[in-house]
Amino acid sequence: MRIHDRTQNLPARIRTVQIIVLALTTVCVVRLYNLQIVHSDYYHERAINQRLRTLLIPAPRGTILDRNGKVLVDSRPVYDVVLQREKGKQIDRDKLLADLPEALDLDPEYLKERFADMGSNPAYESVVIKENATIHDIAWIEARSLEFPLLHIEQRPQRHYPENGLLAHVLGYVGEISSRQLELPKYKNNGFKPGDVIGKEGLEATYDQFLRGRDGSRTVMVDSLGRIRDVVDVVEPIPGQDLVTTIDLDLQLAAEEQLRNSASQRGVIIALDPNNGEILALASYPTFDTNLFTERITTKKGRAEYAALLRDPDTPLYNRAIRGRYPPGSTWKIPMAIAGLQQGAITLEDSHLACGGGIQIGNKFTRCMGNHGRPDLHTAIMKSCDGYFYRLGLKMGLSGIMEMVDEFKLNERTGIDLPHELTNWTPSPEFKARFNPRAPRWTDIDTVYASFGQVYDFVTPISLVRAIAAIAVEGKLYRPHFLKGIRQVGEPGDDHYRPAKDYGNALAGVISVAPENREAVVEAMWSVVNDAGTARGIQKAGYDIAGKTGTAQVVELGKDVGRNKDHAWFVSYAPAFKPEIAVLALIENSGFGSRHAAPAVRALYDVYFEKTPRGDQYPEHIAHNPR
Repeated sequence: MRIHDRTQNLPARIRTVQIIVLALTTVCVVRLYNLQIVHSDYYHERAINQRLRTLLIPAPRGTILDRNGKVLVDSRPVYDVVLQREKGKQIDRDKLLADLPEALDLDPEYLKERFADMGSNPAYESVVIKENATIHDIAWIEARSLEFPLLHIEQRPQRHYPENGLLAHVLGYVGEISSRQLELPKYKNNGFKPGDVIGKEGLEATYDQFLRGRDGSRTVMVDSLGRIRDVVDVVEPIPGQDLVTTIDLDLQLAAEEQLRNSASQRGVIIALDPNNGEILALASYPTFDTNLFTERITTKKGRAEYAALLRDPDTPLYNRAIRGRYPPGSTWKIPMAIAGLQQGAITLEDSHLACGGGIQIGNKFTRCMGNHGRPDLHTAIMKSCDGYFYRLGLKMGLSGIMEMVDEFKLNERTGIDLPHELTNWTPSPEFKARFNPRAPRWTDIDTVYASFGQVYDFVTPISLVRAIAAIAVEGKLYRPHFLKGIRQVGEPGDDHYRPAKDYGNALAGVISVAPENREAVVEAMWSVVNDAGTARGIQKAGYDIAGKTGTAQVVELGKDVGRNKDHAWFVSYAPAFKPEIAVLALIENSGFGSRHAAPAVRALYDVYFEKTPRGDQYPEHIAHNPR
């Protein structure tokens, strides 16, 4: 009976199994159809992506050279540790954070920043974890390729800058483009992507579009472990263009040596050609090692070094030549003299004004450093008579001083081809009200102060040397610049061609000055050095230096000690009556300009005239005594 019952139920069970098998077969067929027919393109692409990888070949940036062809900046091959993003593979950030800082000498905070960049922006195909990898770093990564399959070693050209911070404020440095920069139209609309290296400061930033080449790529086939098995395609990179600067390396070395050995080790020296605005040397001190930003910034030591630069009270990252605003002291008397003659406040026939040892305005007596009687303009410049210029300022009035500022373009940027140039602060009722809101009304004592480079006069060194050098060349104001030329890449007609470029017209304006007035002031500046003037200590036969010393008060008398001592200025050009070079020195908080700034300038003239033939070839350079 039981056997019969089981026999009766057997067909039903077989039918159940058949139905299950049929259902499973149907599911498999539908799944196979879905994979192979409906989504075939998607899975084919994923399979290709798993075995093909595109690797960037960074283009080498152009070399930066001085005017004589000496290399200032070049690129050298180095290796980076790179974290690759790949579809289907998860990045174990916790393990990387646990192992990499100690193994590769990385700052953990920097590593977190890199992960955050990669996580917040899907455009990152990879991020550089460490630049300039050592042999130890490379060996560690290679030995752990199974443990960290997304870490790779890639070669790239790395920027190498001069040692000891030479030209740091001029050359600048490069760095990875930031997320903030990627939002700017300048970069957003021109194909920039995360990870791109661009010029961040200095000439590297200003001429980035020329120095930066066009990256290439290498398509490779890899195995399941990410190891390269074959090269499928290569697109060669196009190198950047070489930049020839106006810098004379010998003069630059002399300028930096003078600042390094100066009394305060803080200041600026600028040398330029007054005939075209070419900058021969520009040194701001203290300086910093630019290689920090390309070689060490990802390491613990490098990050600590950068933090120390930011905290340094001497502000080494700060380019004093274009961002430092200083009271010009007696160097201000040169444009004042030109303006006084042009405006008719004095004349060449009658330029005598009293010194009086100073001037009394209300209950305030402002002294002169001497008592010069009743000097003429020539003597007032030669002896640097403050009392003379107090009275000249009163004759010109605030409106005359403001007119002078406009004429010399001292209230405008010079247009130098470096980023972040600041404008000067110059005398005006508006500036007085902002500077001293408790006593906003302009008075005669304010005019006295404004007439000799104090209280309401704050200028950048680059604007001052440009203005005074213009007097030597018939009032022509040139735009100071470092670009001499950009070299061609490739040949016309080919895909890589990028044409050469020369600096265009640098003339920015002309100061209206009568030849006889200009000559009178130049002769007085010649006497400052070559007669009985304040800088006679740097006189040398055949140089014909024309200049003006300046000692700019920083705090009130009696407190001018230590870091509050006066700033020392000397601004000049030579030869006086056919100038080839203008040189300015500012030594911060060191004392008298004649004692500290003028000798530093003389050192640059020694280098320049040693390089430049004198004598019969240049008969016009024979010393000329106008008196």
